[in-house]
Amino acid sequence: MGSPTASSADQHEVDGAEADPIASDHRKSPRRRGDALMTAIFEATVAELAENGYAELSMERVASRARASKGSLYRRWPSRAELVGDAMQYQRPHGVEAPDTGKVREDLLGYLRSFAAVFNGATGDAVRGLIAETYRDPELNRMVRIRFIDPGLAQVLDVLRRGAIRGEVRPTALTHRIASVGPGLVRQHFMVYGAPIPDSVVVEIVDEVLMPLISPGRSSAGTR
Repeated sequence: MGSPTASSADQHEVDGAEADPIASDHRKSPRRRGDALMTAIFEATVAELAENGYAELSMERVASRARASKGSLYRRWPSRAELVGDAMQYQRPHGVEAPDTGKVREDLLGYLRSFAAVFNGATGDAVRGLIAETYRDPELNRMVRIRFIDPGLAQVLDVLRRGAIRGEVRPTALTHRIASVGPGLVRQHFMVYGAPIPDSVVVEIVDEVLMPLISPGRSSAGTR
């Protein structure tokens, strides 16, 4: 997935001075436009998330931090959830991709290591606050699920399907529930213990949980 590009409306100089003093400081600073404006808005959004959390995120504060007008934000993003989704995608334009090494264990390790790197990176604090808010905000929950969680599960399912073709994975393990186990455990470790997530944790999740769970020799009774 590529990072979002500037709309034609955002190509014009940033103007639209706001009466609210929080969002009016941008008028005294150099004006931004086009891709420079989009980059500033996304970076300001992530910074605000890390410092104040999603609950306190406001278009006014993002606009002030990005030296932009509130109007330039509302023209493109009708809600905070959509703005945050684009900002997070901007940080990782290609998402988290699973390798294809020819070995299911190595593919799962590679994917979960990349997944953990999202939490261990510069946006980790922002991501942690975002996850916490999904329990209270249905709109945010839906955005995170559709744009980030579901595509990740599809990647893990692809790994499992390839493994099943090679005889490394039992066919009955090709379910969304099983595909969600690895990312879910990594996410849970991050929410409870914070960053960084040690590589040993990722290895334990793969070797002690996933590999026994998907092994052809495991009984599939009761699995859905």
